[in-house]
Amino acid sequence: MDPKKLRSQQWFGRDDKMGFVHRSWMRNQGHPDHMFRGKPVIGICNTWSDLSPCNAHLRDFAEIVKRGVYEAGGFPLEFPVMSFGETLMKPTSMLWRNLVSMDAEETIRANPLDGIVLLTGCDKTTPSTLMGAASVDLPTIVVPGGPMLNGKFRGKDIGSGTATWQLDEARKAGTLTREEFAEAEACMSRSAGHCMTMGTASTMATMVEALGLTLPGASAIPAVDSRKKVMAHLSGNRIVQMVEEDLKLSKILTRKAFENAIKVNSAVGGSTNLILHLTAIAGRAGVKLTLEDFDRLGSNLPLLLNLMPSGKYLMEDYFYAGGLPVILEELAGELHTDCLTVNGKTLGENNTGIPCYDREVIARMGQPVQEQAGIAVLTGNLCEQGAVIKPAAATRELLTHKGRAVVFEDIEDYHRRIDDPQLDVDKDCVLVLKSVGPVGYPGMPEVGNFALPAKLIKAGVTDMVRISDGRMSGTAYGTVVLHVAPESAIGGNLALVRDGDLIELDVPARSLTLCVPDEELSERRKHWKPPAPRADRGYASLYIREVEQADQGCDFGFLKGGSGSEVTRNLH
Repeated sequence: MDPKKLRSQQWFGRDDKMGFVHRSWMRNQGHPDHMFRGKPVIGICNTWSDLSPCNAHLRDFAEIVKRGVYEAGGFPLEFPVMSFGETLMKPTSMLWRNLVSMDAEETIRANPLDGIVLLTGCDKTTPSTLMGAASVDLPTIVVPGGPMLNGKFRGKDIGSGTATWQLDEARKAGTLTREEFAEAEACMSRSAGHCMTMGTASTMATMVEALGLTLPGASAIPAVDSRKKVMAHLSGNRIVQMVEEDLKLSKILTRKAFENAIKVNSAVGGSTNLILHLTAIAGRAGVKLTLEDFDRLGSNLPLLLNLMPSGKYLMEDYFYAGGLPVILEELAGELHTDCLTVNGKTLGENNTGIPCYDREVIARMGQPVQEQAGIAVLTGNLCEQGAVIKPAAATRELLTHKGRAVVFEDIEDYHRRIDDPQLDVDKDCVLVLKSVGPVGYPGMPEVGNFALPAKLIKAGVTDMVRISDGRMSGTAYGTVVLHVAPESAIGGNLALVRDGDLIELDVPARSLTLCVPDEELSERRKHWKPPAPRADRGYASLYIREVEQADQGCDFGFLKGGSGSEVTRNLH
């Protein structure tokens, strides 16, 4: 292509001192002269790390993408960003999502890159890198790392995350021995890849395919299936073509594309975490999403995917049944099928005439797994800026419920008292956990599906209404109200709830009500004091000062929109 059209030629195409500097130091890696003369430079943003088990195979995938880039006439250059996973990082990986987005954005903008390949896997690696890339707005394609193979335990499939909660409850109830618990641990995660349930990682992979940012069918392919490697290779081919076509992110991340992602999330039973991440990505792309959009567009759609935690099967089964293209064709009448995707075709063109190989796994629109299964958005005096619940993962009988509050002031208070035999609690109570929001924890951890009191589990209780300003793993389940905003740490009414208060949940009416008179709440507020910040230095301190509330996506206000790709000053 015409070198004058390549952003990278502002670095490599110069015949002056700065061109000498940029090319000379790169030559120490053995790059020949012709690589600097008019070839599109493709940045491969790699979230690999041994500390992120879901992404540990991406080191190999980067080499596969490079082959595809070279084959198509491009110049691939891999770069790292901070990698972070759900399973090891304390206090919560969500604390660093915005930091990684800044890492990705500034690395992309500061370097001679014409197009970007995002290698993603674990939950936050997808939205964080996409947020950063959207703020620069170069041609970009996503290669999802893929789910693990199905877990196998004593002749049955077990799903990562979902089985963790089930097995732990069985252990507490005394129906699973310590030896069996240890055996299951060795059986659940048996291949490379991320959670094979419809947890947040699978939800994010589904999201990027629904947005049009992957090649068709990419999201459900297991990490160790050779077809995932083929998809990575072809993505390397395609990103070079995207640069030639000037197919930037802004041409794909339209309002219609975001609406499609909301609807698809409902149909697959995706994680409530999608709301936070999709809202933040939209904010970087200059598209405004509100909580009301998620309820209006998605809450009345049926569940088409019979996948844990809302169903029976796992991602491997979903792929064999046909994957997301089947869902997209079933939903075609609800979607904007004219949306452009990274392969240059529309969503409708990519997903027409798709066979389904297992209707037990993927249902038809007329015979869904569950009616009206999308995420519901609640309002009321206990969540003045909103809260969310996932009805598909809840106990139907509890979706309309009124009960006495049992309050835990923070996570330490919860751990001290939840299994106390003297705790004044019964199955009809409403459990309330405070100070686990974006500011209060900090970082808004996945503790919203906090475990029930041990004495009730032993008595056979399997679910209760739980309310918090935190999040829930997409692999989890239960009648759990999440993302309460404003959060308790900044003075939301959740902070004023006391033991014994009556709380009424009415999901059909979309309401969450603290049954306490306004006068009483005003009196309580006079005596309320905000908790001390959990950090006073470093990035965590910045996060506490700048993070927005859950209804706005928990981004930093100063990162909204983008700075584009232009850099006007040189290093010498």
